[in-house]
Amino acid sequence: MTKSVLLIATACTLFIAASCNSKKEKKEEHTKFLITSPIKKDTSITKDYVCNINSFKHIELRALEKGYLKEIHVDEGQLVKKGQKMFNIMPNIYEADLQKAKAEAKVAEIELQNTQLLTDGNVVSKNELAMAKANFDKANAEVSLAQTHLGFTNIRAPFDGIMDHLHAREGSLLDEGELLTTLSDNSKMWVYFNVPEAEYLDYIISTDKDTKKEVQLLMANNKPFNQKGIVETIEGEFNNETGNIAFRATFQNPDQILRHGETGSVLMTIPFKDALIIPQKATFEILDKRFVFVLDQDNVVHQTEVTVAAELPHLFVIGKGLKLSDKILVDGIRMVKNNEKIETKFAEPNEVISKLAVYAE
Repeated sequence: MTKSVLLIATACTLFIAASCNSKKEKKEEHTKFLITSPIKKDTSITKDYVCNINSFKHIELRALEKGYLKEIHVDEGQLVKKGQKMFNIMPNIYEADLQKAKAEAKVAEIELQNTQLLTDGNVVSKNELAMAKANFDKANAEVSLAQTHLGFTNIRAPFDGIMDHLHAREGSLLDEGELLTTLSDNSKMWVYFNVPEAEYLDYIISTDKDTKKEVQLLMANNKPFNQKGIVETIEGEFNNETGNIAFRATFQNPDQILRHGETGSVLMTIPFKDALIIPQKATFEILDKRFVFVLDQDNVVHQTEVTVAAELPHLFVIGKGLKLSDKILVDGIRMVKNNEKIETKFAEPNEVISKLAVYAE
């Protein structure tokens, strides 16, 4: 008797459980999935590119003559003015060469004068006078050359700038061409950044390509530089290894904050007119391709490939694959299968976007 009661109780329990599962499955079958449409509006994105910061002018100062470094008139990191004396190489030999050249020029001048008198008296021919004149000109050229070499022993700043590290000390024996220091004009800076080929093409065929593009500079401390820059030039060739091409932006540097060799990031704002925008969560990836579920008029979902033109916080700008009139699945994309018919509830795109806590201009 006890076994019969137990069997009946077990059967009732199984029946109740089966009934509950049946109701649950029936309930799940009637789940309404949230759908919406793409929205079209003007927006923009800010892209950042790693950059190298260079001085407008950056040169090496080298010894033009061989000799001992006699005097250093400047210090590392010092701001120097154009024409200011910076280095002096021991000039003794070059001073002696100049005196010798001047003496030889004087002798040539006297010989020319004597030959002129003899020519006037028809004692010597005009050819000898021409020879004396040539010797005189040669001697004067030697004087100019000696003066030039002597001038090379005094090295002056070719422009206003900041001096870098000293590579030689007083008393050092210098060879011709030996590096002394570098000099940087930081009044304005050239900032180079690499742009991928696809973005370069978008930039170069845009309607405002002839307008000077403004960019911002994010310094290494994650703070924005206080001046806007202008994209002034694009290099002539792509890097075959990276597929990038270098852009150059010019930044004024009145407070001398930026120095040659710094790094940072260039921030470029890229506008999108009449962009087609959808929530990121409405998409999914398969083998590096991105898809959405698009509903037809019978509420059947179809897996549709899309291309993403740009990415915003929680949003995608769609390049290809969707129309403004399409209805796309927003929630539950993991719960449906391709070509499956579902029940839906529609929400306006602005309502969906507002719940993402995103501002899209």
